[in-house]
Amino acid sequence: MTKKFLVTSALPYANGPLHFGHLAGVYLPADIFCRHKKHLHQKVMHISGSDEHGVAIMLSAEKAGIGYQQYVDKWNASHRELFAKYGIEFDFFGRTSSDYHKKEVLRWFNDLNSKGYIGKKLEKQLYCSSCSKFLPDRYVEGTCYACGYKDARGDECPNCGEWIESLRLTDPRCKICSNTRIETRESEHWYLLLSKLESLFKSWFASKKHWKPHVWAYTNALLENGMVDRAITRDLTWGIDVPIEEAKGKKLYVWFDAPIGYVSNTIEHFRASGAKDDAFKDWWKNPDTEIIHFIGKDNIIFHALIWPCMMLSTGFTNPPDDVPASHFVNLEGRQFSKSAGWYVDSEQAIDVFGQDALRAYLCSIIPETGDSSFSWDHFISFNNELGNKIGNFVNRSSSFLAKHWPDGLPAEAFAKAASAENFGVFKKSIAELTSALDAFQFQRATSLLIRFGEIANETFHAREPWKTIKNDKPHAEETIALSVFSIATIAALFRPFMPKFSKQLSTYFTGYLDGAGLDALYQGRVEVMVDAFRGGFRLPVTPSPLLPRIEEAGVAGFRLGKT
Repeated sequence: MTKKFLVTSALPYANGPLHFGHLAGVYLPADIFCRHKKHLHQKVMHISGSDEHGVAIMLSAEKAGIGYQQYVDKWNASHRELFAKYGIEFDFFGRTSSDYHKKEVLRWFNDLNSKGYIGKKLEKQLYCSSCSKFLPDRYVEGTCYACGYKDARGDECPNCGEWIESLRLTDPRCKICSNTRIETRESEHWYLLLSKLESLFKSWFASKKHWKPHVWAYTNALLENGMVDRAITRDLTWGIDVPIEEAKGKKLYVWFDAPIGYVSNTIEHFRASGAKDDAFKDWWKNPDTEIIHFIGKDNIIFHALIWPCMMLSTGFTNPPDDVPASHFVNLEGRQFSKSAGWYVDSEQAIDVFGQDALRAYLCSIIPETGDSSFSWDHFISFNNELGNKIGNFVNRSSSFLAKHWPDGLPAEAFAKAASAENFGVFKKSIAELTSALDAFQFQRATSLLIRFGEIANETFHAREPWKTIKNDKPHAEETIALSVFSIATIAALFRPFMPKFSKQLSTYFTGYLDGAGLDALYQGRVEVMVDAFRGGFRLPVTPSPLLPRIEEAGVAGFRLGKT
């Protein structure tokens, strides 16, 4: 059977705006990959949705003085709007506060529990006597025992990245009332018994040497001292109830219910479209489906170890084939931090610069092999390089065509330009791009696009049509025909990366190359252009600059310290 691709993007946490790091690290590469597969006419589905439980959401909602549901409703809508502005598309974008998600989570919990993979343990937890409540995760702050940072959270230190054991915090204090007289009390909690699944997981993981080196190495390091059981319940008032009578008042921990959202959202997608109840199995249980999780590196432990253990032990789905986790994107060399004022409003930015400029630049800094950094200077220089090497070529050659052949370029010019040597260059560039995207090498793919534009530009200049049109018109016609081939190929190849720009450029070929023709070209079938221009070519639109320059004046207001 034909292989299918089930792509998931990490569920964005409904607790604030998404910044460039989120977009370039997870959602843009996933969108590019899915568009790439669609243009290859391969079956692909992109699933995501809001992650709407957890302590951080509760704290923020309480601080805002609104209900938890109202709070996550706001951020779900905000994230949807932002994705639309950036051209990031999903087949389904769901929610973990939905009833359909709760139903699926309980199915997983009950199955794991019935098989003996969930167990109860008595554990010590911090307790605030002033608030009369336990302090899980971010309900407590204190001094990090790893680096000495005074505002470490009960789950993680934002300064050094250490996963925190809250009982080891120095000078712990309640996040709600700032009480520093924190007690330690015992509470019963339920654990996912990963220690029982170690052999099953290791057998599966042995076949994952093709994963990105940092993902494989991190996961492998977690196995060195044996797999540790992890708590999956919390003493909270917001979340999914633990379906056990003696656990009344406890909720399932957000990391347990969130990844199940990939499955619940797929099920809901098919239910809403009127498909059979088990239609999701043709994707999640199909051996011909490749399951790919796009995430950030801070989620590797969940998606490369814990979630696969849940999948393997229930048998409800196949485990992932790949987890191409990205590193982090910084801002001017420093970590994004809205609270510290080191932040750029991604919605405001796209309203000013537009989808093309931001998608193009973010493509170039997708952090595949190490942390990258968003720089306004680089943003300007990259986009202007793109304008010089792609935009100027398109505008100059098409304007030359419109000026000298207003009634159309003759068919003979295209017949000459369609040489094996010329088409060989096209096929090589397309094959290299396909290979890069299949391997999640988005930065390399971006460089290949620019290089294709350079080759087209260099060819145009080397053949000097502005000179040859005076004394060798057939040579000039062949040059412009070759430029038309190049522009058409640019329109095709840029579709996953800059769909808005590509759509505008495709209007140059209205009546000659439709969407199917551009797809054929994207797939490397360059001969489609021979058929398209067999009767010659008359430019159906008036050429205009499609990639305007980015000037310092437009960026100045976004530079930190100047907003």
